Amino acid sequence: MPLPKYSLCLCVSVVVFFANLLTTESQRHRESLPTLSVLDLGATPIGKVASETLRSRLRSSGEVSAADADLSRAAAKGSGYSGSLNLTLDEARDLGAALATEFYIIGDAQTLRRSSSQSPVYYESYCSIFLVNAHTGQLLLWERPSFEHNEATAAEARLSQYLSSDDLQRRLLGVVKQSHSDERLKRSAPKAEAVIEEAPEDEKTAETHGIRLPRPYRRLRPSYPDTAARAEAEAIVDVVADIGTDGEVGDVQVVRWAGFGLDETTVATVRQLHFFPALKNGTPIPMRVMLRYNFRKPPR
Repeated sequence: MPLPKYSLCLCVSVVVFFANLLTTESQRHRESLPTLSVLDLGATPIGKVASETLRSRLRSSGEVSAADADLSRAAAKGSGYSGSLNLTLDEARDLGAALATEFYIIGDAQTLRRSSSQSPVYYESYCSIFLVNAHTGQLLLWERPSFEHNEATAAEARLSQYLSSDDLQRRLLGVVKQSHSDERLKRSAPKAEAVIEEAPEDEKTAETHGIRLPRPYRRLRPSYPDTAARAEAEAIVDVVADIGTDGEVGDVQVVRWAGFGLDETTVATVRQLHFFPALKNGTPIPMRVMLRYNFRKPPR
């Protein structure tokens, strides 16, 4: 016996309702996902393959919303970004604002012809991966996987296999999700007022305000780590450090990052410093100072 017309209409309405509900929930899920851009990892063929591999793997995870490659490329170019991996927090935030995503990946990938005493000719295929929080400008994670072989295509194949690995995908997504969660908590927390004075730009300006800037008992030079040596990295690392009235170092924050282990060795060195405290009209005061370290690769 055929169903009455009103029963058919009711069935169709129920199906349409649940279809719309599922579509709405799916859209809400997509809108709640962290957004991420993957910029070109250099202009070389392996760089283009590397960036597309990372982008497609992260997009297929369903855990982030990956931005369109052409739109990201145009936004980065419009912002004046030229491929540097040594950015201040302000520069990193400006690039993030242009990309209009919450996170982004920058880097460099190449295949180089090399030689050594053990192997007259071999090829190194590497990829520098820098994951950045677009809101804070902080470098969240860096990696530089590198593979060697006596044939360039074989070295590149091993690199591509690594970039497609579940292990790398889980690591990148884990950092993104943790940072995304932390950002939400910070935005909901009340902002604390600064209680420490910023150091004047130079000693002459400080003197006009009756201030003597903090001075280290002795200067320490950060080591140049093997991770930076393998990348032949040259960069500037800037940190701001809070110096207490006792001259001891408190909070330390990297405000120009470089990756490759240079940030970590700089922070570790600054934490070992001891200062004559800042003085204002002869009285010790806490002060926040900026310290700069230039890294150059050592001679061969």
